[in-house]
Amino acid sequence: MSVGLDIGSKTVKVVELAREGDKFSLRAAGAAPFPFDLTRVDDEKGLADASEAIKKLCAEARISSKDVNISLSETSVFSRVIKLPLLTDEEIASAVKWESEEYIPIPLKEAVLQYQILERREIGNPPQVLVLVVAAIKTMVEKYVSVVTNAGLRVVGVETELLSLARSLGGIGKTVMLLDFGALSTDIAITKEGQLFFSRSIPTAGEAFTRAVAQGLGITPQQAEEYKKTYGFTPNQLEDKVSMSLRPILKGVVDEMKKSVHFYQMDMHGESPNVIVVSGGSAGLPGVSGELAKLLGLEVIVANPFQNVIIDPQAAATLSNYAPLYSVAVGLAMR
Repeated sequence: MSVGLDIGSKTVKVVELAREGDKFSLRAAGAAPFPFDLTRVDDEKGLADASEAIKKLCAEARISSKDVNISLSETSVFSRVIKLPLLTDEEIASAVKWESEEYIPIPLKEAVLQYQILERREIGNPPQVLVLVVAAIKTMVEKYVSVVTNAGLRVVGVETELLSLARSLGGIGKTVMLLDFGALSTDIAITKEGQLFFSRSIPTAGEAFTRAVAQGLGITPQQAEEYKKTYGFTPNQLEDKVSMSLRPILKGVVDEMKKSVHFYQMDMHGESPNVIVVSGGSAGLPGVSGELAKLLGLEVIVANPFQNVIIDPQAAATLSNYAPLYSVAVGLAMR
């Protein structure tokens, strides 16, 4: 059994998978509201309440294993692909520490540092090794681990949300752009053959969409949330007022996506993505994939992290509308 626990700023999701040969089967899944942004919560009561919410979710979802993999918010980590000469694995381990001091904006003694060799370009001028380096503030990692441990669970792995997404969604095409809408931030990634080559986070996400609808229609945030989920980008609804309110926000996200592709092509000399996979809460907005396809001129797919998971038909029907929400949790459980 393997469990993935995705602790977001508004919801917490959990998935338990069992390995069956070279495939996985779904044993349990669940989600619940989680009004505890762990990147900001520091008081004892808030952290204790967060632990209790996780404990309750795992009990209600009937999670059997106590060993869990967890993810850290992209806003609280630093990720960078660095280029090194064609070194041996041992030499790379030493070089990463030296190079990281230039790219990681926190003292290394205060950070948890991990790296992953992505690609050896032996035919090149000069030959290079591409290495993904990820750093997180040690105290932040300890906070997440403490909250989960106090929920009666054992943390066996920690990674970034986009590494988890790359695992659950990145294998759809040769070069894929992942777009993960959270409540407070949207994560953008480019993967190649399922490996994470580019990542960034922008502070425009689900709550920005809700605010835009509230302001555009002169209604409360609670009403705006319902209108957003019901009408989204669907034309000819409420005189297009909802979609007209949402479009400038989405256009801002698309502009950042285009910048990300440009940077990836210039810095990595990589191919442009041929497909975009959208996950997270706002991936379920009516018409959002069509709107993105129109703005970007690319195929857009709404994420289904369960597509390569053996799943009971009844569970599949229950989860179908919520599948994009579970993308990070499934990737963690596949770790």
